[in-house]
Amino acid sequence: MLKQRTLKGSFSLNGKGLHTGVNLTVTFNPAPEHHGYKIQRIDLDDQPIIDAVAENVVETTRGTVLAKNEVKVSTVEHAMAALYAAGIDNCLIQVNGPEFPILDGSAKAYVECIARVGIEEQSAPKDYYIIKKKIEFRDDKTGSSIIVLPDDRFSINTLISYDSAILSNQFATLENMEDFPNEIACARTFVFVREIEPLLGYGLIKGGDLDNAIVIYEKQMTQENYDKLADIMNVPHMDASKLGYINHIPLVWPNEPARHKLLDIIGDLALIGKPIKGRIIATRPGHTINNKFARQIRKEIKIHEIQAPVYNCNEPPLMDVNRIRELLPHRYPFQLVDKVIEMGANYIIGVKNVTSNEPFFQGHFPEEPVMPGVLQIEAMAQVGGLLVLNSISEPEKYSTYFLKIDNVKFRQKVVPGDTLLFRVEMIDPIRRGISTMRGYVFVGEKIVCEAEFMAQIVKNK
Repeated sequence: MLKQRTLKGSFSLNGKGLHTGVNLTVTFNPAPEHHGYKIQRIDLDDQPIIDAVAENVVETTRGTVLAKNEVKVSTVEHAMAALYAAGIDNCLIQVNGPEFPILDGSAKAYVECIARVGIEEQSAPKDYYIIKKKIEFRDDKTGSSIIVLPDDRFSINTLISYDSAILSNQFATLENMEDFPNEIACARTFVFVREIEPLLGYGLIKGGDLDNAIVIYEKQMTQENYDKLADIMNVPHMDASKLGYINHIPLVWPNEPARHKLLDIIGDLALIGKPIKGRIIATRPGHTINNKFARQIRKEIKIHEIQAPVYNCNEPPLMDVNRIRELLPHRYPFQLVDKVIEMGANYIIGVKNVTSNEPFFQGHFPEEPVMPGVLQIEAMAQVGGLLVLNSISEPEKYSTYFLKIDNVKFRQKVVPGDTLLFRVEMIDPIRRGISTMRGYVFVGEKIVCEAEFMAQIVKNK
């Protein structure tokens, strides 16, 4: 099982803000397990902290803006993308102003600093949200859409389209997050010349220049207006008849704008709060639809707070009935585990197929067969016993016995034809032969039973 990760040390970056134009310093610090991403405004008296989650996004005009109680931090998406791509789950970010510095308009500096300070693996397991069905979000007004499909890892396909002779249709793909530093991180933000004056009118991009953005001049204007705009942006006058890219540094890739849009998607989806396994297909994406989609995924996560394990009946089991019998003393009619399909250092996933031939259905109940709740707990405990016994030498010489059961909940009936999936995990390490575990029983995607229990490992006489 992959573990949560944080930074090995702190690092700081300094530069001007894209929208405010003021000099800013942002510092990234290690954080404890289950901390997530949090941003602290250290320039304010009470140094408030904002959780970097999708619900706290309040603006999406030319960047992602997080807020809490009127305290705002903007232009966070490039840093979030770098953290997410590096597999970092926990980080406290401190900034001395209302936005992160724009730097060169990409995530390059963040990626380089993360590589320099290093990444530390923590003890808690990484909690993925696994996409198991197609989820789609569309904005008919803009023609934007984001679709996520099941996949065994996180990958993105991005398509952009503009009414422009210079930048019309482009696409970018990221199949493996390990390629982010070389294939995506250096992609810079971009802006059309025709957008600059309106954005300045809104009080934005005061810190924008030809060094921190790709500027696209694709609709000719008079030389007089072009010169006025150059004066506003504090850049040299240029020939208004020459269309194209006018930034100082040439494009890193021909499809750099599409790659930057892909970068933005990663940064905005980092605000989901969990890494996801799924393939994103984004058409004409932007911060607004990215955020709406991230909120939708967070709603899905709340509905399925504990996800059912992935079960592929075509794959061979990790433990079959014969191996289970070697570890457990239970026999018919009390062997309630058919196979084990996955196991890690502190968790196990087991399967039981419930049939109408189960002996307990004769009396529970003849007219409405229902699996007794106590047997669901017993089956859960047997799965936990397999986890414990598999970790010791000569397991056939030991048995596990209940000491305590807590927080039991039965949420749905179990009936003939159901396939039970058990996920049992250690709450604490085994001490003095005592094991504390938490278990869940699923039918399909629904939890039907859950419990915490304590068991003792005893050597057989």
